[in-house]
Amino acid sequence: MMKASAGLSRTTAIASRLPGPACGDSKRLIAKQPSDAVICWPQKVPKNQLVFPLLGGSMSRQVKHTSAISALVTDDNPTVESNEEKTEDLGILHVDPGIEPYKDHFRYRMKRYADQKKLIEKYEGGLAEFAKGFLNFGLNREEGGIVYREWAPAAQEAELVGDFNGWSGSKHRMQKNQFGVWSIRIPDSDGKPAIPHNSRVKFRFKYGNGTWVDRIPAWIHYATVDPNRFAAPYDGVYWDPPPDERHQFKFPRPPKPKAPRIYEAHVGMSSSEPRINSYREFADEVLPRIKANNYNTVQLMAVMEHSYYASFGYHVTNFFAVSSRSGTPEDLKYLIDKAHSLGLRVLMDVVHSHASNNVTDGLNGFDVGQGSQDSYFHTGDQGYHKLWDSRLFNYANWEVLRFLLSNLRWWLEEFRFDGFRFDGVTSMLYHHHGVNMTFSGNYKEYFSEATDVDAVVYLMLANHLIHNILPDATVIAEDVSGMPGLCRSVSEGGIGFDYRLAMAIPDKWIDYLKNKKDEEWSMEEISQTLTNRRYTEKCVAYAESHDQSMVGDKTISFLLMDTEMYSGMSALTDLSPVVERGIALQKMIHFITMALGGDGYLNFMGNEFGHPEWIDFPREGNDWSYDKCRRQWNLVDTDHLRYKSMNAFDRAMNLLDEKFSFLSSTKQIVSSANEEDKVIVFERGDLVFVFNFHPKKTYEGYKVGCDLPGRYRVVLDSDGWEFGGRGRVGHDVDHFTMPEGLPGVPETNFNNRPNSFKVLSPPRTCVVYYRVDENQEQNEEAIRGAGASREDESAPVEEDSGSGSAGSESPEYDEYTEDDGSAHDQ
Repeated sequence: MMKASAGLSRTTAIASRLPGPACGDSKRLIAKQPSDAVICWPQKVPKNQLVFPLLGGSMSRQVKHTSAISALVTDDNPTVESNEEKTEDLGILHVDPGIEPYKDHFRYRMKRYADQKKLIEKYEGGLAEFAKGFLNFGLNREEGGIVYREWAPAAQEAELVGDFNGWSGSKHRMQKNQFGVWSIRIPDSDGKPAIPHNSRVKFRFKYGNGTWVDRIPAWIHYATVDPNRFAAPYDGVYWDPPPDERHQFKFPRPPKPKAPRIYEAHVGMSSSEPRINSYREFADEVLPRIKANNYNTVQLMAVMEHSYYASFGYHVTNFFAVSSRSGTPEDLKYLIDKAHSLGLRVLMDVVHSHASNNVTDGLNGFDVGQGSQDSYFHTGDQGYHKLWDSRLFNYANWEVLRFLLSNLRWWLEEFRFDGFRFDGVTSMLYHHHGVNMTFSGNYKEYFSEATDVDAVVYLMLANHLIHNILPDATVIAEDVSGMPGLCRSVSEGGIGFDYRLAMAIPDKWIDYLKNKKDEEWSMEEISQTLTNRRYTEKCVAYAESHDQSMVGDKTISFLLMDTEMYSGMSALTDLSPVVERGIALQKMIHFITMALGGDGYLNFMGNEFGHPEWIDFPREGNDWSYDKCRRQWNLVDTDHLRYKSMNAFDRAMNLLDEKFSFLSSTKQIVSSANEEDKVIVFERGDLVFVFNFHPKKTYEGYKVGCDLPGRYRVVLDSDGWEFGGRGRVGHDVDHFTMPEGLPGVPETNFNNRPNSFKVLSPPRTCVVYYRVDENQEQNEEAIRGAGASREDESAPVEEDSGSGSAGSESPEYDEYTEDDGSAHDQ
């Protein structure tokens, strides 16, 4: 962070400052678990032993591997020498000099990645083929019948049971091969599949003590539950609709936008009625709202089947199945196709950080006490997340890699998702899972024996796979730690994500709203929080997501206005001070987060119009009520309610980026964060943003710095009448720049900017100015026709142009007034 002077102004140039700690923060909760650094080998041949170096190379640990592969990792093997050569000169070391002391760590994990990829190529025909597991495992149609395969090495006997055989598996016993894979082929009957489409099935097996159990097939594509039975277990469903019932995609994927403007949505709670909404209703009723507000991407939560609705979709039970609460696989395809028809890309919230602890419904049911090598999960404490009450994957297991990588390919190809938001990445990256950790930005926190290299290698493989299948995919990491290299390409030694979520930003806003008076808000701290990110790694900023409005907390609008939202939101009544402050800050908080906080923006469903209250899923504690598990669209649809003004501003924010592409601009300069004035001025792209957080003061003739000389006009004003404001700023006023100081000598400039112009800045408002393109305007005039009358714009308006000479010591504003609602531009 570069200081402009000893005063309160500063310049932060994201494109030129050194990389610092990323957007992580937070004190998150757990205990460190021991690492078991093992390369993942195919389970095909007898095992041997080899000494393999740990992260820093100063220690070694014995790990098991197959004798057939031992040649691959010996020093005299040319394949490994080639891999080592590739890991010697990692591009990431040139991007961030701070990584240099940890180059051995990066070379080690890059070698682990290269070796793992090489093994997959040798034994599976390549990563892309390896990730087609869904064509081999689970229930699949093959010529003349259905073939079912399941990896369950701990099972002693196995059967396939279901409606098709009266739940008696005596005639459908399965065979086990040497790799622990059970299989059975069920021939067609009279030319028809022996297992009817949409009929229930389960995998029945016997384990150690002679106990028989029924489990949902791990690769099942659909699972349902009897809605008439309380706490009934889910059943696997064989999904193979006839051609005329399959959804046929009609619309291509939209092109990748310059910057994602993401609408985070939960289909189930998207109805205005107290019930679970469907995929088709969401597609027909909610997607048009998203499009109308100028978002370009939808992020769908809770898509993967989860038996516990209140888990928000994060305790996944069936990884290849769509959540049946909202419809069928074909219904979800309809939703995605409809989104694509509207030009909206669709991301999926994918959960590969853990799995539901449920035994009867989920993947955990295949764990019957066997060792980790024969399970999807680690054993003991290493395989259990105490805070989440869920199971943790063994990313060093060959079949786990096949399962998870195939899962990604399945959602991309079968449903045509355009990318993913990976949940719980912090938990994956470290053996302590980020719990009870405060990440300060010290690199030692990221690169040590606490790093789970198995998980890092999996994520590298996953990102490499995704971007090879779909080069334009968008992949986002939910990581609170800010690990360096997370969003650098795999080829240069990074983990390969496109974006990380800027998770410290909402925490800061919640802290301010709960614990600080308006007068105590620090402009320096706000701008520091919003710009504190690694300039070589992209972030998606957000003021609030679903997390901030879960039960026990509130949306930002409800924190601001609380109970007055029940009585003071009608435009037919006088505007109360509480509601006026709330609407103003709701707009400012979300907009400055978007404009200054990252390279993309995210909003959770309903927060665009200031949805009140909080989210509370039906549970015993609220008498299974859906009242707080819905979106009250009627609030924004009612003309006389003030919600529509917040929604209109959200629409305008997104339209501004659509027109000026400021989110994708690398030019980001904070020229002033004035604590006394409570004003933040910054440039993003060629736009100039002025945020006045002062609760009372209106500044007339307020001087703001800018880069380019010329004529500036208002392009967006939160105080506009259509946004619920007072309309104090004139939109037809020209603001002409004045040069400041000596060209090329920043210390003689105004706030390190070579030009300036003056504006009117009312309290609790944000105004954006754009530089008028004189040539374009002349062309437009010509098109409108010669002889059109027009006011002379050659001279500046006196009070806005300013009269200070270059390098003068004049104040940043001509005067200020305590706001009485009457100030206007002249």
